[in-house]
Order: sequence, then structure tokens, then C-alpha cells
Amino acid sequence: MKVLVIGSVYPRFNEDAEVPWLRTSIAHLKKAGLQVQVLAPAYKGLKSHEIDGIKVNRFRYAPANLEMLTHEEGAPSKMASKPWLQLLAIPYIISGFFKCIAICRKWRPDIIHAHWPFPHAYIALGAAKLFRIPLVLNFHGAELLLIRKKKWVRPLLKFAIGQAQAVFANSSFTAGRIMAIRDVKVEWSPYGTTLDNSGEGERLPLAGTTSPATPSSGGHPRNAPEPHIVNGKFKILFVGRHIERKGICYLIEAAKYLPRDQFEIRIVGVGDLTEELKKQAADMPLESAKIIFTGKLSPEALADEYRSANVFTLPAIVDSKGDTEGLGVVLIEAMELGLPVVASNVGGIPDVVVDGVSGILVPEKDPKALASAFKNLASDAGLVRDLLAGAQKHIAACFSWDKIIERQIQTYNKCIKK
Repeated sequence: MKVLVIGSVYPRFNEDAEVPWLRTSIAHLKKAGLQVQVLAPAYKGLKSHEIDGIKVNRFRYAPANLEMLTHEEGAPSKMASKPWLQLLAIPYIISGFFKCIAICRKWRPDIIHAHWPFPHAYIALGAAKLFRIPLVLNFHGAELLLIRKKKWVRPLLKFAIGQAQAVFANSSFTAGRIMAIRDVKVEWSPYGTTLDNSGEGERLPLAGTTSPATPSSGGHPRNAPEPHIVNGKFKILFVGRHIERKGICYLIEAAKYLPRDQFEIRIVGVGDLTEELKKQAADMPLESAKIIFTGKLSPEALADEYRSANVFTLPAIVDSKGDTEGLGVVLIEAMELGLPVVASNVGGIPDVVVDGVSGILVPEKDPKALASAFKNLASDAGLVRDLLAGAQKHIAACFSWDKIIERQIQTYNKCIKK
């Protein structure tokens, strides 16, 4: 079976940490015996190339110095800060549309799998109709947020959904938003971990990092953490971009409720809000938990952070644009690495964190609830053991790549037979 995967972003070079989950999913499709090619926009003149033995077809849509609508940051965020980038949207769609037709005329895929259906459904539709190729649309949440500010997007998405032979959503939260637009069957297709625990090759990048992570040769870089505070501090780890929807400011606020001699908060990564967050941390009372900003880390340094941490947290929120976590794959990775997790009850996170079973859920924007969850973990070794055991069972049942890809291929086959 041949599958053409369309997306707005794909790694530009082997060490590129863009969309590691998409790269991993394609690697698993290839492992399952499918032939896969990728169609993605160029970035600053980048030509077509290969990564992991997969051909990546790049379409040009502007002079090289202007081809920055995608990669490194979401297109909606870029257009919000640089409105003139919206002028590139039309050449982006037109160029992608004709490139898709050219690929399908020559290669004749059996399935077109378009991620982020707005606008990629419209890049795919011409070829899908012309060559009678089944179209699968894959929603991740961000494209659905556009409806809040741009009402004209809704009918375009409704029409596109109606043209697809199958629709995937990365979480039950995203699926609900799709069905609110059009009453269709939506297949739940989450991400698995982007860590390669098979021992059969180099690990792919952790979400929120900039290079491949190699925590250990044995798959898990650490044993289950000892939750009791004995000789050191209970370390709380956050890894990700410093943007509004991650809710980092509420994690910093939680430091006020955590004694400095017992707790430490470690914030990995960078982003638009880094300096603002550092200022907030500097203004915390002296008796608050110590807050450390590590910046970007090497794979080895990141592995050390996971080894020495006692808990991983994602205090996500619904931000001022209505954006939130579509799934929270970084939580799956933390669970795989042997850490209990504390996260906000928003977006697709509850698909990953079943409260009291695979982790602890707290209300969004609630620093006291965050602090209380950390204290409970620090004082209860049995709770940590139970959550880690529950997390491993939940991952195996719902987020195993083998099972995700098996369901995906079953859907492909149904589409072909229609």
C-alpha cells in the first residue's frame, strides 16, 4: 500500500526535532510494510530530500527568504505576530495543490493522509478527486481553533470533512470539536511515545527538545523515583516550549506553597515567555521552592533531568486564543521514563492522565492544587508506585504504536474498499 502524508511541518534534517510524533508514526508505517512519501512546504528554499529512507517532497510557495510560514512555530502564531505572512497563504495552497497532483500522477498512492485539514484538505482534494484516491483527514486541534476568530473557516472545514473517506482525531477532546462541525464518525488516533525503546536504533527527539534524547541503553533511564524527601529535594520537572497554553506561570505560582528546603522546580526549554517567566520567578517570596530555568539542553543533560526528577508536570491551560493541549504526548514520554505525572484537566490530557490511575489531574490555573498534588506524591511512596503501574498499563492499552498503526491501516483498507 502506498500512502502520501501531507503536513505543514516535517523534519528538515536528521537532527531536526520538528513533529517527532509524525516522524515516528511514519517510521512505524514503513516498518509495517507500507510505502510512504511526505508532502510538506519548503522552508527558506529547502529542496526535496530524504529522511529515514522516506522521500520528503517540498513545495515552494515564495522566494526563499520569505518561506517561513511554517516550522519552528505554528503558522497561526506566526501570522498573529506578523500579519503580512497571511499574504503567503494563497500561494501556499496553490503551490501545494499542484505539487500534490504532480506526485499523485507519477506515484499513484492508494491513500492521501492529510494532517491539519485546514488548509491541507484543499491541497489534497484536487488529486483525490482527479485520481480517485481515498482521502483521510487528521485533526490535531489547532486548525479547529481558527473557527473562533475566523467564522468563514467553519463552512470550509465542514465541506472538507464531508469529502473525506475517514477522519482521525488525536484525542477525544478534538473528536468532539470535529463532530460539532459535522456529524461524522471520527476515529481516535493518538500519538505514541517518540522514544525508541526497542534498542534497535537511535532515539527520536523528546517532545519539546531540540535533539535526539538518549536517556539510557535500557529503555528506561531511571528506576521508579523514591518519593520521600530524605537527603535531597523533591524535584518537579517541566519540559516544553515557554508559551501561554503550557501554563508555566501557574507552576511558578505554586512555588509559594512549597517549602524551599524540600522542593525544587526545574523548567526546561525556551520560548516567547521565557524572560517574563524568569521575572515572575525572581519575584517569588524567599521561602518559596527554588525555581531553575535550564534553557535548551543537550540530549545527555536532558536525560539527567529525567533521571533526577521525582515528578513530571504539564500545568496546561486554555489560553487567551482558546488554544490548549491536543493530547500531551510529553506526558506519555514521562510515564515511559518512569515518572509520575501531574497535569491540568484540559484538552486531550485526560485521554493520557486518568486521575488517580495513570497520574494526577488538577484544575487549570490552580497553583494550590498543583502544590497539593506534589506534596501528596512527596509523602506517599505507595501512591507513586500505584500511579506508575497504572501508567504503564494505560500506555500499553491505548498508546502503543503497534496498536495505533494497526488501527490506522485497518481504516486505510476500509477506505480503499469503499
